[in-house]
Amino acid sequence: MANVALKNIVEAPAVANIRESASRIWLAGLGAVAKTQEEGEKLFQSLVEEGEKVEKHARKVAGARVEEAKGKVIEFRGKANEQFDRLEELFQERVAQVLHRLGVPTQEDIQELTKRVEALNESVMALKE
Repeated sequence: MANVALKNIVEAPAVANIRESASRIWLAGLGAVAKTQEEGEKLFQSLVEEGEKVEKHARKVAGARVEEAKGKVIEFRGKANEQFDRLEELFQERVAQVLHRLGVPTQEDIQELTKRVEALNESVMALKE
């Protein structure tokens, strides 16, 4: 019996220490969960704010690129129109040269002939009177 009493005396502080340690571990775990929830919300909000900044910057850069592209399109369209105008002029010149070689009168030639015919008509009418 003395052996049992001695054993109870030795085990009592050990059990109390184990209970105390278990209780502290449990409380530390609860504290860790609470801290994680609190810090997690702050981290989440911080990430949302950072994402908003990145999105705003990306939209700004994209807008600048779109405006730059629009400027290039307008510039190229102007150059293309100039080239088409020049091509049209060259085509008209070449057609006029071919028509001249074939002896086809130009609009100016026809207008000159029309003026001469009118002048002759006036002369004939004057002679008739």
